[in-house]
Amino acid sequence: MEFISNIIFLLLTVIAFYIFAKKILRIKRNIHLGRSLELNDQPLARWKNVFMLALGQKKMFRNIPVALLHLILYVGFIIINIELLEIIIDGIAGTHRFFAPFLGGLYPFLINSFEILALLVFVACIFFLSRRNILRVKRLISNDLTGWPKTDANLILVIEMVLMGLFLTMNAADPASNFIISGWIKPSLSNLNEHQLHTIEQSAWWMHILGIYGFMNYLPYSKHLHIVLAFPNAYYASLEPKGKMHNMIAIQNEVLYAMQPELAPTNAAAPEKFGAKDVMDLSWKNLMDAYSCTECGRCSAACPANSTGKLLSPRKIMMDTRDRLEIVGKNIDVNGQFIDDGKSLLNDHITIEELRACTTCNACVEECPVSISPMDIIVELRRSLIMEDSNAPSEWNGMFSNIENNFAPWKFAPDDRDAWTKQS
Repeated sequence: MEFISNIIFLLLTVIAFYIFAKKILRIKRNIHLGRSLELNDQPLARWKNVFMLALGQKKMFRNIPVALLHLILYVGFIIINIELLEIIIDGIAGTHRFFAPFLGGLYPFLINSFEILALLVFVACIFFLSRRNILRVKRLISNDLTGWPKTDANLILVIEMVLMGLFLTMNAADPASNFIISGWIKPSLSNLNEHQLHTIEQSAWWMHILGIYGFMNYLPYSKHLHIVLAFPNAYYASLEPKGKMHNMIAIQNEVLYAMQPELAPTNAAAPEKFGAKDVMDLSWKNLMDAYSCTECGRCSAACPANSTGKLLSPRKIMMDTRDRLEIVGKNIDVNGQFIDDGKSLLNDHITIEELRACTTCNACVEECPVSISPMDIIVELRRSLIMEDSNAPSEWNGMFSNIENNFAPWKFAPDDRDAWTKQS
């Protein structure tokens, strides 16, 4: 009977990791639908970002109590699941606490540490659930979280609480163990016989590992995918001065050729596209940003346009980009390649009103705990809107015409530009 149980566990493990790997590879493919971008310079500075931003969560420590609880939740959950390795070995080999004989006195210390972290994670989950549903922090209840995003955030916290509870129950029901936190539960099980304790332990063990596998495969569909992507996203974060924008080379050259016509090539091909209209026109880093978004709303809370009642929400920009990318990915899955569906990121997901509300102040980028840049996406979409669709307010069009004809925003010929100095 035990052999059959081990085979079933092995099959479940293989299936769980296969499904997870398949989804992760699909996400990787979707990210690489974006334009190529070289971000391999300054490796030491990039690794520093990984440790400071992704692991150390440096930006979150502007609010120390919340940051400490989030660090406990994040690091604690990851460390506790180191025990997953022992559970998998026990499940396949039919052993019980496989590492205990090898680690000796260190083993109880590790499990006690895991149990303390489990309790702290449980408390942190209660705190964050309270912030969302009782204290109702403004950025956590805004309209762009209505529906599934709000349910997703609550569900993941409840799942983590259940997993921590099962971990402690499993240890409490083990007659041979006496750990620091699960020891508080043991007295409530003192009236049970050995068979009943074994049943509770095995039930908690199975529910815990199946819960972990379920959580693992739910992760790619949740905002909590940032648990995985925060690390590469921090590594590939921009190292350039904050707020720096990159000119479009084709436009830059047009200005250069207007100033120095002798440099203009005689047979230069026209650019295929200006800016971005759909997700494939964005860079792969923009698309990784979309998948890495934690939906915490710090970007929108810091956005001056959002604070004054404008439609723009940087968080929604990232969520819309991710939603559109998922639609494009499913299109490719069905057809083998992308078949035009008559829709695009611009207009169908992100409106002109949202784009024009952005002041490009960079507040959203500064606030993001995992170095996401909604502003990059906004700028690229606005470039497409103006350069491809000729869609701009009349005031802007007047300025554009003056720049094109007079090389300045004002309606003065270049030769008359200093005439104002001669007026009395």
